[in-house]
Amino acid sequence: MDQDAFRQTYREINERDCVFEKAVLTNQCGCRHAERFCIAEREGLACHSAEGRARCAAWLELVHEQARFAFKTAGSERPALGHGKAIAAQVGGLRGLRRVLRPDESAPAAVIADVDGLLREALGRFGRFERVPMQAVIQQVAAYKIKKRARRRR
Repeated sequence: MDQDAFRQTYREINERDCVFEKAVLTNQCGCRHAERFCIAEREGLACHSAEGRARCAAWLELVHEQARFAFKTAGSERPALGHGKAIAAQVGGLRGLRRVLRPDESAPAAVIADVDGLLREALGRFGRFERVPMQAVIQQVAAYKIKKRARRRR
């Protein structure tokens, strides 16, 4: 299946895509509202909560805006991020938020079991995402390193 046909089919069957799809599909996060599906041997992710998706989108937008300097995209208008920066924003942003909410936890690289639960916890504590201390969050975004693929031996 070519890329254009895949994208068209993906949009047709997935009315509400998951904002944290890269993080969930790489098994670094999970969410109670996410459902995996397959198209031509590729995986996709659907979100079953309009409110949950709105929370996720608002959080990720704030992370992207605050991480512009770390991503070296300061001054430009919302550039499209490559895979590495996109996953760093998703996973690093959630790990940073968890660190702000639970500073006594010692494992920043542990899997985040429920993205929506973490975001609800943040809203319960801070009222709005804009009140979250973003310095600690952006430190985790900047520190995130994508795992390198193992080289194949010939």
